Amino acid sequence: MEDRDVRRMTTTRLSDVVLDCVMPYIHDPKDRDAVSQVCRRWYELDSLTRKHVTIALCYTTTPDRLRLRFPHLESLKLKGKPRAAMFNLIPEDWGGFVTPWVKEISQYFDCLKSLHFRRMIVTDSDLQVLARSRGHVLQALKLDKCSGFSTDGLYYIGRFCRNLRILFLEESSLVENDGDWLHELALNNTVLETLNFYLTDIANVRIQDLELIARNCPNLVSVKITDCEILDLVNFFRYASTLEEFCGGSYNEESEKYSAISLPAKLSRLGLTYITKNEMPIVFPYAALLKKLDLLYAMLDTEDHCTLIQRCPNLEVLESRNVIGDRGLEVLARCCRRLKRLRIERGDDDQGMEDEEGVVSQRGLIALSHGCPELEYLAVYVSDITNASLEHIGTHLKNLCDFRLVLLDREEKITDLPLDNGVRALLRGCDKLRRFALYLRPGGLTDVGLGYIGQYSPNVRWMLLGYVGETDAGLLEFSKGCPQSSETRNEGMYLWVQGYGASPSGRDLLAMARPYWNIELIPSRRVVVNNHLEEPVVVEHPAHILAYYSLAGPRTDFPDTVIPLDPAAYVDT
Repeated sequence: MEDRDVRRMTTTRLSDVVLDCVMPYIHDPKDRDAVSQVCRRWYELDSLTRKHVTIALCYTTTPDRLRLRFPHLESLKLKGKPRAAMFNLIPEDWGGFVTPWVKEISQYFDCLKSLHFRRMIVTDSDLQVLARSRGHVLQALKLDKCSGFSTDGLYYIGRFCRNLRILFLEESSLVENDGDWLHELALNNTVLETLNFYLTDIANVRIQDLELIARNCPNLVSVKITDCEILDLVNFFRYASTLEEFCGGSYNEESEKYSAISLPAKLSRLGLTYITKNEMPIVFPYAALLKKLDLLYAMLDTEDHCTLIQRCPNLEVLESRNVIGDRGLEVLARCCRRLKRLRIERGDDDQGMEDEEGVVSQRGLIALSHGCPELEYLAVYVSDITNASLEHIGTHLKNLCDFRLVLLDREEKITDLPLDNGVRALLRGCDKLRRFALYLRPGGLTDVGLGYIGQYSPNVRWMLLGYVGETDAGLLEFSKGCPQSSETRNEGMYLWVQGYGASPSGRDLLAMARPYWNIELIPSRRVVVNNHLEEPVVVEHPAHILAYYSLAGPRTDFPDTVIPLDPAAYVDT
């Protein structure tokens, strides 16, 4: 009996020793979750050794729950507003405040080195508290599409976060009071590797501060800025000899003057904002070295795209607008066989940014499927589409992990609808697909096609669908599939529906009620936006539904624009 107990204790100790050695090499969250459910001891080991957590919706848990579960976190990514906020479909005051999280972080998370807030409301006070309490250990701070703060808050980051290697502010809505924050960063930091305030309203940039950062930070590899005159950056480029990525700048002088520009020798990722055909030759000497090219805000037509792309044989990532056209995609397929990521956004038809060739259709997609077999990510706005083009993608793009397609309303008639068979072929052929988005037009997909999406998406974890299916029967068939999507509730699954109109009070939504399930109604509202002439116009936004699992229960920071639905309030009424 004693021998058996001794053997059991020895086996347990051996198991712990082995697991202690193995656990640091298990990084995938799903694998970690599976390990933590084996037994109490493994749960505790996961708790003590987990280094990174992503919370897909900040209201699915609470800061103190996170602290108790993972006290030794080194990296945290926290998301606030749903993705629809990027298209101004969610009220600005909806929520997503970082304040309670920053308070917890400042008091308890001693090991935290990296913070990534996405689509959240951040105040200057939050940044001050964060900088004073964690500035000595913080190595990465990303304020990704956030709002609510100003350069006053960034001043504290620049002053106290002297070990900061990454400062990311891209697409954040902030108030610029002065440029002192950048000066503090330049004076106090010698380890910066990434500086990004691209697509923000920061305009007060002293070139001397950028030059000082380049001189003081020998490991600086990525800089993305706003509209600084390129000619003023000559010395910056000379000092930043290790720079591998640059994005931003503007071209306001005569084209001949830009021949003086010499870019860093190691530059391989380049974003050309507001560049025209006349300045394009400054890129040619470096084109063969480029692995990433961002042309989203370049003032180039289809022919210019073709001219530049054919000089970039090693391109792996391209971002552009649909002005690239089918002809540009054919050049891409012919010259850039190593391409892994392609993103094509919608251009601005009303501002003379397009030409008659600037449309993307099945012709361009078929060329891509044959010419770029290593594609892993494809996001594209198309003006026309056929089942055959989707079948070609399913047949040839076997490495595709992320596919997103939006069918524009530019053309009155689409060549081949519905797309049931094409979608089925794509999903069956691309078995590595993890993220899938399809936004069509009425008639784009029947109930049968919607059923195919559910049936042939066994590994898809994220999905966005618009104008798909016809009736509830299609939705029912869809719901029978998507096993991975149904399991993502542990990662912060939420349901967002635009265009709800059954009941002004949302009472009929109570049929969705279940434990840990929060339901919110955003009633229809009128929103003032600027049209293409920068004139204010009133747009009617239909009602929205947002529902999500939460261990924290209903939230308490609802604005007037959101109605929480409490099942108990409707009992016996």
